[in-house]
Amino acid sequence: MYEDELAVLDAEVGRESPFDPLDDIEPLDQSSEPKPNADNMLLLLHHPEKEQRMLGARAFCEIKDDRAIPFLIGMLSDPCPLVRVSTAYALGRNPSSVAVMSLVAQFNRDWNGYVRKGIVWALGNTPDARVVETLVDAIAQDISAVRLWAASALGQTPKIGYDAMIKAMPALIKAMRNDPESAVRSNCAWSVGQLCAELPSNVVYATAIDALIETFAEDEELGVKEDARSAILSVGDSRGLQVIEEIEQDGYF
Repeated sequence: MYEDELAVLDAEVGRESPFDPLDDIEPLDQSSEPKPNADNMLLLLHHPEKEQRMLGARAFCEIKDDRAIPFLIGMLSDPCPLVRVSTAYALGRNPSSVAVMSLVAQFNRDWNGYVRKGIVWALGNTPDARVVETLVDAIAQDISAVRLWAASALGQTPKIGYDAMIKAMPALIKAMRNDPESAVRSNCAWSVGQLCAELPSNVVYATAIDALIETFAEDEELGVKEDARSAILSVGDSRGLQVIEEIEQDGYF
């Protein structure tokens, strides 16, 4: 899907180097700078100029205020991709089940990879079972930047519940084994470990451990192997630990 589309937004921003608003979002309560005034920023969400709407949306990446959610939902279809990107991240900072279906709908129709990446990030922050299908689709067929974040977002499904983990696991295992991007495979390994830590000892758990062991033993990228190893260690699976020890003793790692 649209492999060159990220460059389109870079061109609109006017930067020569890749631009991603997520890079500028600091963890909540980590910045020493004073927070924007929420009342003033709410007014900007209605502004006729796109630069002011974007400024308002980006403010809600720093502050949480439920009053902004209905307006942000409406801004998901803004004609300016920069506004849509900032709006998606703002909804990720202000997660709400009310916004889920609007985020999903915009993901399915948006041509811009940065926007879809932001939407995936927002869905990953929303503990709602309805997000799983979209995240699974994203990891299976979107561009690499979106797949990368979908892999991480699916690692949050234990917060949603057992059924969500069961739906997420096959997609994560498939991408961990087959995705052409090593960073995506690494994120999948991390997420599989997160899910295994919450699963009972059943066939899904055993299949996931097998996949982690296979990735540790066979992936060509050292970073992916290390992330698979770390996932097994974090779960503490006895069979996985034994295989790691045997492989390391044989000098294959």
